[in-house]
Amino acid sequence: MSFFQIMLYILCAVMALSLYRVFTGPTLFDRLTGIGLIASKTLVILLLIGIVTNQLTYYIDIALSYAILGFIGPLVLAKFMQDKQDLEQDTQIKENIK
Repeated sequence: MSFFQIMLYILCAVMALSLYRVFTGPTLFDRLTGIGLIASKTLVILLLIGIVTNQLTYYIDIALSYAILGFIGPLVLAKFMQDKQDLEQDTQIKENIK
């Protein structure tokens, strides 16, 4: 077993811990942090797979595409949750006025 294969297994274990953070995080910030960690670990795993299979050029393209999605995804989710929270606050303010 090579060094890269051992690193793949270690990164998968760390990613499982990040997945635990996503599901049980007490706040939205904890969940978004977990999603960001999973995205970064997935990038490294893709590159390690490329090194192990000697096809790094193909996996670099995939990793770059995933990096863009991994960056934009949590931002969109945070914006959606913020808009939802703002809507709930507006509803409570209108109910208090009545």
